[in-house]
Amino acid sequence: MAEIRFNYGDKFTQTSDSNTGIGSTNPAAKLDIAGGTSAGSLRVSGIATLSSYQGFVNTKLSTTENLIVEAGQSGSVSGEVVIGTGQTISVSTGATTGQGGIQSLKVSQTFMPPVGGTADRPTDVKPGMVYYNKDFKTIEFWDGNFWKQVDNTTRSGRAVFIGSDSDEGEKTSEFVNISSLGNGVTFGEFANNFASGGRGYHGGCASATRGIFGGGWQPGAAYNNIDYFTIESAGNSIDFGNLSVSKGELDWCSNSTRGITAGGEVVPFANTNTIDYIQIATIGDSLDFGDITTARRDGGMIASPISGFLMGGVASTYSDIISKITIASTGSEIEFGNLTNLNYPASSRAGNATRGFVMGGVGGPGNTTLLTIDQFVFTTGGSSSIFGDLMIGRRNAAGACNSVRALCAGGGNPSAHNVISHITMSTAGDAQDFGDLNVVRSNHTGLSNAHGGLGGF
Repeated sequence: MAEIRFNYGDKFTQTSDSNTGIGSTNPAAKLDIAGGTSAGSLRVSGIATLSSYQGFVNTKLSTTENLIVEAGQSGSVSGEVVIGTGQTISVSTGATTGQGGIQSLKVSQTFMPPVGGTADRPTDVKPGMVYYNKDFKTIEFWDGNFWKQVDNTTRSGRAVFIGSDSDEGEKTSEFVNISSLGNGVTFGEFANNFASGGRGYHGGCASATRGIFGGGWQPGAAYNNIDYFTIESAGNSIDFGNLSVSKGELDWCSNSTRGITAGGEVVPFANTNTIDYIQIATIGDSLDFGDITTARRDGGMIASPISGFLMGGVASTYSDIISKITIASTGSEIEFGNLTNLNYPASSRAGNATRGFVMGGVGGPGNTTLLTIDQFVFTTGGSSSIFGDLMIGRRNAAGACNSVRALCAGGGNPSAHNVISHITMSTAGDAQDFGDLNVVRSNHTGLSNAHGGLGGF
C-alpha cells in the first residue's frame, strides 16, 4: 500500500484520475476513509456528493429533500433553519431532539402549532408555549400559570345595569364604559313592563354583542319573560322568549354563545332546582339543561369560557356552596367549593377568564350586610379566599366586568343607593370609587360585552 505523508500545513490536491484511501488498502472512491476516523472540518470546492458523513462540524445545512429524525435517533438543530417549498422536518415518535433558540423564524405559508382539545393540553410546558385548542377554536399560550386565549376581538367593555325594585330605576337601564371612570348614562326601557311595576329580582348575561335578561319578581307574582338588546346600540329591549317556569331571585351566566340560569323563586319562599339554557344569537324559549342538587334562590352566577359557577343563595337556610356546570353540555351541577361566608344573596359577581369574584351580600348569622370581596380560581376546586373590602357594605347590588376591572353597582346598605365601585382583578385590595348610577337601583342586574366567559385575556 502506498503511503503519502503530509505535514500539518501542507496542501493536498486530489486529481480526477486516481482514488485515495485513508485506512483503506484498495480505495474505491476519490476519497475513501475507513474505520472510525473523523474530520474536524472539510472544505470541498466544486461539485461533490457525500452519500453519508459523520463527525463534521456543520454550520449551515441546506437540503432539497425532507429531513427526518427516525425513532430511536436524536438530532439537534440550532442557528439558521431553512425549509424549502414543499419540504418538511419530521420527528418520529420515540426520537429526541435538542432544543435551541432561533432569534427569527419566517414561515412563507402556514405554521402549525400542537393541536388538541382542552383535555389534551400539554402539561410539561414553559411560559410562551403555543397550543391550538380545537374545543374553543382559538390559539392559546401558557403564561406560566394558566392557558390564555389569544383574542383579536376588539370589545368596547360596556356594562349595562337593568331594572330595580325601586321606583326610580324599575323600568329603565343605563350603561358605563368599564375602562374609564364615570357616571351612568341612560340606555333604554323594557319590552316587557308589568302592570305592577318594572323589573326587579331578575338576572342577565351577555355575548360580545347581545345582552339578555330574564325572569323577575314583583310582589305577588314571578315572571318568565326573556328580553334582549344590542349592547353597542342604546335603545329599548326586544322580546326574546320565555323561561320554562316563571321565577325571580335568579341569576344568569354565559360563555360567548350560550346563556344559563339556575335556581330561583317560583312563588313566595318556594325555590326551584331547574337549570335552563338559551342560545344567545337566536330567539326562542329556554330549554331544560338539568338540575341543581338543592333548590335555592338568590345565588350569584359567573362563567369561565368552559364552566358556569353558582355561588351561595338560600335553600332551607343560607348557603355557602360553590357548584359548577359545563356550559357546552347539559347535566346537573357538581360541588366545587365554599365561600368564606354564608353568603345570601351573592350580591354582585364578576370574573375574568381564570377567576371569579363575589362582592358583598348578606351573611349569617344576624342578616349582616357584608363588606368583603371573595375570589376563587376556576381551574382548582376549593374554598374561596378574601380579596379585599368594598367601599361600603352592600346587598342586592349588580356586577359587571371586562378582563381587567370588576364593578359593583347600586344595592342596599340596607337602603338602596347609586354608588359604583371597582376593583382591579389582578391585584388584591379594597374597592375604589368609580362613579354613580344615574338613578338608585337595588335587586337589579348587570352585564357586559367583555366578561371572562367570552374568553380572551
